[in-house]
Amino acid sequence: MITEKSDEYWMSKALAEGARARLKDEVPVGCVIVHGGRIIARGHNLRESSHDPSSHAELTAIRKAAKKLGSWRLPDTILYVTLEPCLMCMGGIILARIPRVVFGCSDPKGGAAGSLYDLSSDSRLNHRVEVVSGVLKRECSEMLSDFFREIRASKKRTAIDS
Repeated sequence: MITEKSDEYWMSKALAEGARARLKDEVPVGCVIVHGGRIIARGHNLRESSHDPSSHAELTAIRKAAKKLGSWRLPDTILYVTLEPCLMCMGGIILARIPRVVFGCSDPKGGAAGSLYDLSSDSRLNHRVEVVSGVLKRECSEMLSDFFREIRASKKRTAIDS
């Protein structure tokens, strides 16, 4: 008997990727891409360590998935990411023909899957994306909030020590 895993299950795997980013002092955003009931690609933010502004979790995972499947088209996949994709990442999702995106917490300052923009259903584009939001929202949001709280506290300590 095949048991389908839930969105929460896969999002927990994306959260683990976000934790890997945090260990590298990167903004803790994690992503997994699922195909045929298994993870085929993982990614987390690497902008700081790679000095590459395009090293977002989603694009890293999309590149790996395309290589794994031997195609730039990823039509039978689901992308799970802890933070709502930005314009660049939604562009990559649309270009890769990913049909479904599940994200944890919204990004009111840069989200392009419903918060600031909504590229997922823009009729001017050649591909639509089903978007599910708010999966493990609290956990995803807390991971980001804790990270930025630590950054602010560190900057405050540095300013006091100066």
